[in-house]
Amino acid sequence: MRQLRIALVLTAVLLTPAFANKAGSPFAGRWDITVTTRNATYPDWMEFVDTDGTPQVRVQPRGGSVHPVTNVKVDGRHLSLTLSKATGQRPEVTWELSVQGDRFTGTEKRGSTVAAQLAGVRAPALNRKPPKAWTHPELLFNGKDLTGWEPIGSAANHWVVQDGVLLNETKGANLRTTRTFDDFKLHIEYNCPQDGNSGIYLRGRYEVQVEYEPVDANDKLHEIGSIYGFLGPSVELPRKPGTWESFDITLVGRNVTIVRDGVLTIDNREIPGITGGALDSNEGQPGPFYLQGDHTGGMKYRNITISVPER
Repeated sequence: MRQLRIALVLTAVLLTPAFANKAGSPFAGRWDITVTTRNATYPDWMEFVDTDGTPQVRVQPRGGSVHPVTNVKVDGRHLSLTLSKATGQRPEVTWELSVQGDRFTGTEKRGSTVAAQLAGVRAPALNRKPPKAWTHPELLFNGKDLTGWEPIGSAANHWVVQDGVLLNETKGANLRTTRTFDDFKLHIEYNCPQDGNSGIYLRGRYEVQVEYEPVDANDKLHEIGSIYGFLGPSVELPRKPGTWESFDITLVGRNVTIVRDGVLTIDNREIPGITGGALDSNEGQPGPFYLQGDHTGGMKYRNITISVPER
């Protein structure tokens, strides 16, 4: 996922993870948001922390990366904030929100024009214990055809199967599983070319970044193996564009563990919220896996297996 990345590492430590509404602002916490425009409906996310009466807010828009917002004003159950300032031909983008219990409603304005309606619900905590046992791994990709997978959206589909490999020939549609999943262990092997950019979306909401762009193009929160914008890998591994590598990813509730090429890089860390490109903001629901194909071609995936909690 490409994004201008200036000082975004700071957003990872800007806010603290306390997200039941305690004393303080009724907006305190994390919010899963649905944005409705005249032509589309899509997800956003917001986190509000009230520290000694000083509100700090960060927002995950439809695309790009989570970022802090400015000009935050709270008046009881009403919240105003500025998502982006006016620049050149682009008007200022603002939100006006009113909260009642665990829901809020509001509007997004571009300049003085209402551009969208906003509806937010408190994000679920998803505090779950790991299962006692996992099922035997089963194939999500049969190595023969796209059975169990389907393209997303209106872009042309360029995903094909060649020699047991799932290949995105050139940028186009993203590809998702027809099945949905809750908690899981995923094994997936990938081959990312030089200057390639893709991503593996967990439950269709949380992107594990896959990229070999120029070294200085991405900070730690946006480099290969990160949960895009939120969690960076704790270990730096050698870059291997054009070769086969692997991820073993465990997701239980919000907590993710990532092993890359046999090395633990993210150890049972909490994912605060959805990342850019999420299919929806319904975090309490199962979701599909999807592979990002709308950035660059040449990405390859193989040996994709899934284990789920044993019943």
